[in-house]
Amino acid sequence: MDLGMLVVAMGIPSAFTGFCFWMLERKLDRRQKAEEGKDAARRRNEVIVIEGVNAAIALGEATARAVQRIPDARCNGDMAAALEYASEVKHKHKDFMTEQGVDALY
Repeated sequence: MDLGMLVVAMGIPSAFTGFCFWMLERKLDRRQKAEEGKDAARRRNEVIVIEGVNAAIALGEATARAVQRIPDARCNGDMAAALEYASEVKHKHKDFMTEQGVDALY
């Protein structure tokens, strides 16, 4: 066996192994990009859910305040307690989100 045959015999398995690693790396890159896309979608979904909760609380507060202003409504203490609770939860949520924002910065 001469030197040329030996180089070819050693090169073929090396090329095949290199090709296999290249294919594996491509597959892993595609999977990572897909996961990054899913993560971005999850983050956007969380933002939308939080905005929806805030909108629901604001709507509930506005409705309760409007009902309280109606002279014939005869609102009991439940309405006032619910309004206070909604306000408390809204402020706790705002404080939590502020804390998370500061933690993300540092």
